[in-house]
Amino acid sequence: MDAERGSVRSVLSGVRRSVVPTATGPRADAPRTEVRRPQARLPRSRRPVSGAALPGAGPASPWILMYHSVAVEQEDPYLLTVSPERFADQMAWLHRCGRRGVSVRDLMRARAAGRDAKLVGLTFDDGYADFARHAVPILQEYGFTATAYVVADLLGRANDWDAEGPRKKLLTVDQVTELAAAGWEIGSHGLGHQALPGLPADVLATQTRESRRALEEVVGGPVTGFCYPYGAVDLPATLAVRDAGYDYACAIAHSPLTGRFAMPRCYVGDRDGAWRLRAKRGRHRLRDTVTELRQGRLAGRPRPEPKGHAAAEGEDRRGSAAPAGERGTGGPERPGGKRTGRKARR
Repeated sequence: MDAERGSVRSVLSGVRRSVVPTATGPRADAPRTEVRRPQARLPRSRRPVSGAALPGAGPASPWILMYHSVAVEQEDPYLLTVSPERFADQMAWLHRCGRRGVSVRDLMRARAAGRDAKLVGLTFDDGYADFARHAVPILQEYGFTATAYVVADLLGRANDWDAEGPRKKLLTVDQVTELAAAGWEIGSHGLGHQALPGLPADVLATQTRESRRALEEVVGGPVTGFCYPYGAVDLPATLAVRDAGYDYACAIAHSPLTGRFAMPRCYVGDRDGAWRLRAKRGRHRLRDTVTELRQGRLAGRPRPEPKGHAAAEGEDRRGSAAPAGERGTGGPERPGGKRTGRKARR
């Protein structure tokens, strides 16, 4: 690890890394580097999950909100960004409703103790530097906490995986260290923002275990939460996350895999005011009910003989957004569940 220079040395042997200077602030320009980008779209499968038990499948999932960037952007083709003003309004609404925003780590602890009735998980994917600049002060005003899922091998760089979106600076090693020391949960978002479904077992193990190890060196403590890049998840991915020692993992859409290692979340965008958040809360509860019924039916069916990873492929359920919003289990979709062009909006 090279904390003074604002980057983490690659945990993959044989991968050459460039030195990234320390950023002078959250809006410091990020150096352009060549990274391996995942495919923009993933193939969708229509086959149901079978052949293995679902890890951590259980009762209704907690309510978790999914954010990415809190900033002001003129162009936002992926719908990743919520303005600081809108974000403040959303947190104020939660506060007025008697709810408290917490990290997923704290939410899971409270849930285990039966004290999560008024809690809502707050998550920020990709680890953008504007989390520290804009989101943290607003959250502190209400006594809220949150989880930032960071890309272990790209700290201090930029979101080069979003080909058509604006370049956004990512948190540096020093910023991640300071956030963790101040009590904010830091979770893993993989090594290089690579989608996990379809990867060989050894690569899955590297993405999950080594990203955790690298981040634990940065934060000086355990990293217990994982978030699937692009929200893309299949059964082998959940098993790899579980076997890597994480306590939980966040997905996006409800699916046959929904449970402790594929918890669904509600995408939140810049257009979401009080009534839309209420509607999303109701939709989340409805989807919980439907998912429980489906999982119950699956549990009652005779399972065919397992055939390795091929038998573990899950059916892609419709999400309610895409890279900018909620991505389904098998690939990106746009807000509203429609697969459209990259510039599409709701």
